[in-house]
Amino acid sequence: MTDTTIQEGGCSCGDVRYQMLAEPMFVHCCHCTCCQQQTGAAFAVNAIIESDHVKLIKGTVAYTVVPSPSGRGQEIARCPTCHVALWSHYGGLGKKASFVRVGTLGTGHTISPDAFIYTSTKQPWVQIPDGMLAVPEYYNMKETWPAESQRRLSALLKS
Repeated sequence: MTDTTIQEGGCSCGDVRYQMLAEPMFVHCCHCTCCQQQTGAAFAVNAIIESDHVKLIKGTVAYTVVPSPSGRGQEIARCPTCHVALWSHYGGLGKKASFVRVGTLGTGHTISPDAFIYTSTKQPWVQIPDGMLAVPEYYNMKETWPAESQRRLSALLKS
């Protein structure tokens, strides 16, 4: 990893700052109704990364548990002051992986989704770029993720 790999992010009030110390394993743009309701937006863009590659450098986070389509729920790390959602942990991977909200990264505009998920419930005015992977629900990670990302995921699941 080089210093150019490190990306810094945080909440809107500045009380919480974090670093993402590696490239994400995968990035998806989620159009599920839960993401829409929980963010108040048409979708959420999540960078999936090993949690040990997310380093809190200022402040603390407060965790909130909310429902998820799987029924296992998700735990959202939020700034305790302004309540911005910074990352989530989902039931399947638990706290081993963080789904970092790309919009909270200072350089989030440089990160593009690898896939668009839950497009069956996307807002009708949202246009997905031609040639991008878009699936009605969730994707098969073994078929979709690059080999290096699958290796990292496998190592994560064994830890």
